Amino acid sequence: MKITWLGHSGFRIEIADQVLLLDPWMTGNPMFPAGNRAEAIRGATHILLTHGHGDHTGDSLAIARELDIPVVGIYDLMSWWEAKEGIKTVGFNKGGTVKLGQVSVTLVNAVHSSSVGSDNGPVYAGSEAGFMISGEGHTIYATGDTDVMADMKVFNDLHAPDIGILCAGGHFTMDMRRAAYAAKTFFNFKTVIPCHYRTFPLLEQSADLLKAELAGVDVIEPQVMQPISI
Repeated sequence: MKITWLGHSGFRIEIADQVLLLDPWMTGNPMFPAGNRAEAIRGATHILLTHGHGDHTGDSLAIARELDIPVVGIYDLMSWWEAKEGIKTVGFNKGGTVKLGQVSVTLVNAVHSSSVGSDNGPVYAGSEAGFMISGEGHTIYATGDTDVMADMKVFNDLHAPDIGILCAGGHFTMDMRRAAYAAKTFFNFKTVIPCHYRTFPLLEQSADLLKAELAGVDVIEPQVMQPISI
Protein backbone atom coordinates (compact mmCIF):
# COMPACT_ATOMS: atom_id res chain seq x y z
CA MET A 1 0.00 0.00 0.00
CA LYS A 2 1.17 3.52 -0.79
CA ILE A 3 -0.35 6.69 0.64
CA THR A 4 0.77 9.93 -0.99
CA TRP A 5 -0.17 13.36 0.36
CA LEU A 6 -1.36 15.91 -2.20
CA GLY A 7 -1.35 18.69 0.39
CA HIS A 8 -4.14 19.85 2.71
CA SER A 9 -6.63 16.92 2.87
CA GLY A 10 -5.86 15.39 -0.51
CA PHE A 11 -4.34 11.91 -0.82
CA ARG A 12 -3.53 9.33 -3.45
CA ILE A 13 -4.09 5.88 -1.94
CA GLU A 14 -2.81 2.85 -3.83
CA ILE A 15 -4.45 -0.13 -2.17
CA ALA A 16 -5.08 -3.64 -3.55
CA ASP A 17 -6.35 -3.21 -7.13
CA GLN A 18 -7.46 0.41 -6.66
CA VAL A 19 -5.93 3.88 -6.91
CA LEU A 20 -8.15 6.19 -4.88
CA LEU A 21 -7.96 9.98 -4.90
CA LEU A 22 -9.26 11.34 -1.60
CA ASP A 23 -10.47 14.98 -1.64
CA PRO A 24 -8.15 15.93 -4.52
CA TRP A 25 -7.73 19.71 -4.33
CA MET A 26 -4.70 20.58 -6.44
CA THR A 27 -5.54 23.63 -8.56
CA GLY A 28 -4.98 26.63 -6.29
CA ASN A 29 -3.67 24.52 -3.42
CA PRO A 30 -0.61 26.44 -2.18
CA MET A 31 1.05 23.19 -1.05
CA PHE A 32 0.70 21.28 -4.33
CA PRO A 33 3.25 21.76 -7.15
CA ALA A 34 1.21 22.18 -10.33
CA GLY A 35 3.73 20.25 -12.42
CA ASN A 36 2.94 17.06 -10.47
CA ARG A 37 -0.73 16.85 -11.36
CA ALA A 38 -0.36 14.19 -14.06
CA GLU A 39 1.69 12.02 -11.71
CA ALA A 40 -0.81 12.50 -8.88
CA ILE A 41 -3.82 11.33 -10.86
CA ARG A 42 -2.19 8.68 -13.06
CA GLY A 43 -4.12 5.40 -13.05
CA ALA A 44 -6.76 6.61 -10.59
CA THR A 45 -9.83 4.36 -10.40
CA HIS A 46 -12.14 6.38 -8.12
CA ILE A 47 -12.38 9.74 -6.36
CA LEU A 48 -13.53 9.67 -2.72
CA LEU A 49 -15.15 12.89 -1.54
CA THR A 50 -15.85 13.63 2.13
CA HIS A 51 -17.95 16.79 1.67
CA GLY A 52 -18.74 19.72 -0.57
CA HIS A 53 -16.32 22.46 0.51
CA GLY A 54 -14.05 23.74 -2.23
CA ASP A 55 -10.81 22.77 -0.49
CA HIS A 56 -12.02 19.15 -0.75
CA THR A 57 -14.05 19.01 -3.98
CA GLY A 58 -11.20 20.88 -5.71
CA ASP A 59 -10.31 19.06 -8.92
CA SER A 60 -12.85 16.25 -8.51
CA LEU A 61 -15.11 17.17 -11.43
CA ALA A 62 -12.21 17.85 -13.79
CA ILE A 63 -10.48 14.56 -12.94
CA ALA A 64 -13.74 12.59 -13.17
CA ARG A 65 -14.22 13.89 -16.72
CA GLU A 66 -10.59 13.59 -17.74
CA LEU A 67 -10.17 9.98 -16.58
CA ASP A 68 -13.83 8.93 -16.95
CA ILE A 69 -13.91 7.62 -13.37
CA PRO A 70 -16.64 7.89 -10.72
CA VAL A 71 -16.78 10.16 -7.71
CA VAL A 72 -17.79 8.27 -4.56
CA GLY A 73 -19.56 10.03 -1.70
CA ILE A 74 -22.74 11.14 0.02
CA TYR A 75 -25.86 10.40 -2.04
CA ASP A 76 -27.24 13.96 -2.16
CA LEU A 77 -24.17 15.53 -3.75
CA MET A 78 -23.44 12.54 -5.99
CA SER A 79 -26.94 12.40 -7.46
CA TRP A 80 -26.93 16.17 -8.01
CA TRP A 81 -23.53 16.11 -9.72
CA GLU A 82 -24.46 13.15 -11.89
CA ALA A 83 -27.56 14.99 -13.15
CA LYS A 84 -26.03 18.47 -13.34
CA GLU A 85 -22.44 17.71 -14.36
CA GLY A 86 -22.89 14.47 -16.31
CA ILE A 87 -20.19 12.55 -14.45
CA LYS A 88 -20.19 9.00 -13.11
CA THR A 89 -20.87 8.72 -9.39
CA VAL A 90 -21.35 6.17 -6.63
CA GLY A 91 -23.75 7.69 -4.12
CA PHE A 92 -24.44 6.12 -0.75
CA ASN A 93 -25.01 7.17 2.83
CA LYS A 94 -23.60 6.80 6.33
CA GLY A 95 -23.32 3.22 7.47
CA GLY A 96 -23.36 2.02 3.88
CA THR A 97 -20.49 0.05 2.33
CA VAL A 98 -19.54 -0.18 -1.34
CA LYS A 99 -17.08 -2.55 -2.98
CA LEU A 100 -14.53 -0.95 -5.28
CA GLY A 101 -12.78 -3.95 -6.76
CA GLN A 102 -10.96 -5.63 -3.88
CA VAL A 103 -11.44 -2.63 -1.57
CA SER A 104 -14.39 -2.02 0.78
CA VAL A 105 -15.35 1.57 1.54
CA THR A 106 -17.77 2.48 4.33
CA LEU A 107 -19.19 5.98 4.77
CA VAL A 108 -19.13 7.08 8.41
CA ASN A 109 -20.26 10.12 10.34
CA ALA A 110 -18.34 13.39 10.72
CA VAL A 111 -19.20 16.62 12.54
CA HIS A 112 -18.63 19.63 10.29
CA SER A 113 -20.72 21.23 7.51
CA SER A 114 -21.05 20.73 3.77
CA SER A 115 -21.92 23.13 0.97
CA VAL A 116 -20.81 24.17 -2.48
CA GLY A 117 -20.49 27.75 -3.64
CA SER A 118 -22.90 29.43 -6.04
CA ASP A 119 -23.64 32.93 -7.30
CA ASN A 120 -26.29 33.13 -4.59
CA GLY A 121 -24.10 31.89 -1.74
CA PRO A 122 -23.59 28.43 -0.26
CA VAL A 123 -25.79 25.58 -1.47
CA TYR A 124 -26.47 22.50 0.67
CA ALA A 125 -24.32 19.58 -0.50
CA GLY A 126 -25.51 16.67 1.62
CA SER A 127 -23.94 15.73 4.92
CA GLU A 128 -20.24 15.73 5.76
CA ALA A 129 -18.67 12.29 6.22
CA GLY A 130 -15.52 10.23 6.67
CA PHE A 131 -14.42 6.91 5.18
CA MET A 132 -13.29 3.50 6.36
CA ILE A 133 -11.18 2.06 3.55
CA SER A 134 -10.29 -1.63 3.86
CA GLY A 135 -7.90 -3.67 1.74
CA GLU A 136 -4.61 -5.56 1.86
CA GLY A 137 -5.36 -6.55 5.46
CA HIS A 138 -5.49 -2.90 6.60
CA THR A 139 -8.26 -0.44 7.38
CA ILE A 140 -7.70 3.29 6.95
CA TYR A 141 -9.92 5.75 8.78
CA ALA A 142 -9.98 8.99 6.80
CA THR A 143 -11.80 11.43 9.06
CA GLY A 144 -12.67 14.10 6.54
CA ASP A 145 -13.26 17.38 8.38
CA THR A 146 -14.56 16.73 11.89
CA ASP A 147 -14.27 17.37 15.59
CA VAL A 148 -13.89 14.59 18.15
CA MET A 149 -17.05 12.45 18.36
CA ALA A 150 -18.21 9.72 20.71
CA ASP A 151 -19.17 7.93 17.46
CA MET A 152 -15.48 7.15 17.06
CA LYS A 153 -15.75 4.39 19.67
CA VAL A 154 -18.37 2.69 17.50
CA PHE A 155 -16.12 3.11 14.46
CA ASN A 156 -13.29 1.34 16.23
CA ASP A 157 -15.56 -1.42 17.57
CA LEU A 158 -16.90 -2.14 14.08
CA HIS A 159 -13.85 -1.47 11.88
CA ALA A 160 -10.71 -1.51 14.09
CA PRO A 161 -8.72 0.78 11.76
CA ASP A 162 -4.94 0.49 12.08
CA ILE A 163 -4.19 3.60 10.01
CA GLY A 164 -5.62 7.03 10.77
CA ILE A 165 -5.62 9.95 8.34
CA LEU A 166 -6.69 12.62 10.82
CA CYS A 167 -7.63 16.24 10.23
CA ALA A 168 -5.62 18.14 12.83
CA GLY A 169 -5.11 21.76 11.78
CA GLY A 170 -7.56 23.44 14.12
CA HIS A 171 -9.90 26.40 13.48
CA PHE A 172 -12.12 24.47 11.02
CA THR A 173 -11.48 20.97 12.42
CA MET A 174 -9.84 19.18 15.33
CA ASP A 175 -6.46 20.59 16.26
CA MET A 176 -3.44 18.45 17.19
CA ARG A 177 -4.49 18.14 20.85
CA ARG A 178 -8.02 17.06 20.00
CA ALA A 179 -6.83 14.68 17.27
CA ALA A 180 -4.42 13.11 19.78
CA TYR A 181 -7.26 12.77 22.30
CA ALA A 182 -9.44 11.06 19.68
CA ALA A 183 -6.65 8.66 18.69
CA LYS A 184 -5.78 7.75 22.31
CA THR A 185 -9.34 7.49 23.57
CA PHE A 186 -11.08 5.62 20.78
CA PHE A 187 -8.54 3.87 18.55
CA ASN A 188 -5.54 1.56 18.49
CA PHE A 189 -3.78 3.02 15.48
CA LYS A 190 -0.39 1.71 14.42
CA THR A 191 0.09 4.61 11.99
CA VAL A 192 -1.29 8.16 12.08
CA ILE A 193 -0.97 10.69 9.26
CA PRO A 194 -2.14 14.23 10.09
CA CYS A 195 -3.70 16.44 7.42
CA HIS A 196 -5.66 19.68 6.95
CA TYR A 197 -2.69 21.55 8.43
CA ARG A 198 0.24 23.69 7.19
CA THR A 199 -1.79 24.91 4.20
CA PHE A 200 -2.41 28.42 5.55
CA PRO A 201 -0.99 30.41 8.49
CA LEU A 202 -4.38 30.08 10.21
CA LEU A 203 -3.82 26.32 10.62
CA GLU A 204 -1.37 24.45 12.82
CA GLN A 205 2.06 24.11 11.24
CA SER A 206 3.61 21.18 13.12
CA ALA A 207 2.54 17.76 14.37
CA ASP A 208 5.03 17.76 17.26
CA LEU A 209 2.25 17.76 19.85
CA LEU A 210 0.49 14.87 18.13
CA LYS A 211 3.73 12.88 18.13
CA ALA A 212 4.37 13.62 21.79
CA GLU A 213 0.86 12.55 22.80
CA LEU A 214 0.85 9.31 20.80
CA ALA A 215 3.82 7.42 22.18
CA GLY A 216 4.15 4.04 20.49
CA VAL A 217 2.23 5.14 17.40
CA ASP A 218 4.07 5.83 14.15
CA VAL A 219 3.02 9.44 13.55
CA ILE A 220 4.19 10.38 10.06
CA GLU A 221 4.28 14.01 9.02
CA PRO A 222 3.63 13.61 5.28
CA GLN A 223 5.51 15.43 2.56
CA VAL A 224 3.71 16.36 -0.64
CA MET A 225 4.16 13.77 -3.41
CA GLN A 226 6.42 11.55 -1.29
CA PRO A 227 4.73 8.11 -1.00
CA ILE A 228 4.39 6.47 2.41
CA SER A 229 4.67 2.70 2.07
CA ILE A 230 2.77 0.55 4.57
